[in-house]
Amino acid sequence: MNTVKTTEIRAHEGQRVRLQGWVQTTRQMGGIGFLVLRDGFGTAQAVFEGSEIDLPFPETIIGLTGTIQANGQAPGGFELVQPEIETITAVCESAPVPMGKRELKAGLPTLLEEAVVLNRHPSRRALFKLSAGVMAAFRAHLNSNGFTEFQSPKLVGSATEGGANVFELDYFGRKAWLAQSPQFYKQMMVGVFERVYEVGPVFRAEAHNTSRHINEYVSLDVEFGFIENHFTVMALVEELFTAIFEHLAQHNETELKLLGVKMPVTNGSFPHIHFREALELITAETGERVIGATDLSPQHERWLGEWAYRTHGSDFLFVVGYPMVKRPFYTHPDPAAPEWSNSFDLLFRGTELITGGQRRHIYSDYLNALAEAGLSAEPFAHYLDAFKFGMPPHGGFAIGLERLIMQLCQLPNVKLATLFPRDMQRLAP
Repeated sequence: MNTVKTTEIRAHEGQRVRLQGWVQTTRQMGGIGFLVLRDGFGTAQAVFEGSEIDLPFPETIIGLTGTIQANGQAPGGFELVQPEIETITAVCESAPVPMGKRELKAGLPTLLEEAVVLNRHPSRRALFKLSAGVMAAFRAHLNSNGFTEFQSPKLVGSATEGGANVFELDYFGRKAWLAQSPQFYKQMMVGVFERVYEVGPVFRAEAHNTSRHINEYVSLDVEFGFIENHFTVMALVEELFTAIFEHLAQHNETELKLLGVKMPVTNGSFPHIHFREALELITAETGERVIGATDLSPQHERWLGEWAYRTHGSDFLFVVGYPMVKRPFYTHPDPAAPEWSNSFDLLFRGTELITGGQRRHIYSDYLNALAEAGLSAEPFAHYLDAFKFGMPPHGGFAIGLERLIMQLCQLPNVKLATLFPRDMQRLAP
């Protein structure tokens, strides 16, 4: 017997085939029973006829053998008739939330607490299929442009950005930390491969409880050498997002349709505005006096996102030239105005999605920057060796995967885009 996926039954009309998967729903109407089977790829309907129909409990794993027949009212336009059921793994109790509805009728706490089961629902797993698609497109585009993937350590002996937002560990009697980012390592690897990237977890011990933050997330990191300035990096960002969205449109049409995703509007290249000008614009347009601020609040980001869409027809906006006082010590200053940085944030639909820019590449500049920041050079000795022995002008950026999915699918909380979120209260499942 030919075992096929639910997405393949159209090609087997009139043939008798076998499906395997989970019972998603069952229902009976008189002497007719309907069963929807879900496998790892989609769903298919089977129709039973008879006076005594004993349909299995939802989430029971079964083998289902039947003949494929066209039916315009069935999901996907085809169904199995004259089916035979083999129970593989029986289930005898109800799922935490009914899985047969198009939408999961559950609040955020229930979705997170019962994720091991509820992530099976088509609307939940569609989000994580999109995440997989983003990572696949990210890798494919960078691989095709001469980048090399690497994996950096997640146990480190010095904090990447300083401050208190690091998870401290006892490492055989010594202090260690979970990595805030692979920043140091990806800069080192520019000296090895010139163009590098990483897909991996990062950890932020930030005591926040907002809809856009989690304490562990997947970071898509890029770094490359021989750039002119941060605008070279921004050009790669634009290319990369174009490739990602083209990939999703081509390979994830089912998930995009199921989730009702409105694909981003770019209207050509992404517009950009200097941080100083952004503050002036917010002050002029809203009457709120923000001149002299050193960062943008979430409310300011949302306003700028609306302005970018209204003025430039774009869901994206680069804000460039943040004050040096708000950027890490490795950030390259603007040569013409050293109080400003050659850095950027990318706002996507009014939320910060990327931080990036040009890095310092001269050894003596690092020593001076660390001294100005009040940091000892000793904990950074191995990192500094990369610059002592020659590094090209370079830069990069990092994308938060879960936040990208949140904004793409216009979800109200980043935890909904996270497989098993970690926040201030949650360490399980």
